Amino acid sequence: PRYCQLEVPGEDHEKVVNRLLDAEQYRGRCVLVVGGGDSALEAAVSLVEAGAAVVLSYRGESFSRAKPSNRQRALAAGARPGLEIILQSQVEEITPEAVRLSTPAGERVIENDVVIVCAGGILPSAFLRSCGIALETVHGKVLRA
Repeated sequence: PRYCQLEVPGEDHEKVVNRLLDAEQYRGRCVLVVGGGDSALEAAVSLVEAGAAVVLSYRGESFSRAKPSNRQRALAAGARPGLEIILQSQVEEITPEAVRLSTPAGERVIENDVVIVCAGGILPSAFLRSCGIALETVHGKVLRA
């Protein structure tokens, strides 16, 4: 699958991945999760439960796209040590040691070992249409194929 890109310097660094496969492999590590949907919230909570120190960065003001149960779990985890949630933040640069974020309060540099980008996938619309599959979308969501 193809994933959405952040289009920032350092995004191609080996510490950047596009999905969480096994939270246990990150035990004791510092992880930045980018995104505000269900996959990002689920990843952040799973990582904290596995013993990682997690920062969750999301460009929006709230997690309105996520299921209520995932929002509640993430916000509850964010109220305890282990998960810091930074809303209205944007990744500006990824280096081997850290990530630079822009936030309403100014620039933040977050030291980390791993970046997990949960920013969604890219639908192969042209390919599907070339196969004769008609797509109906509204606001980027496929209603019917």
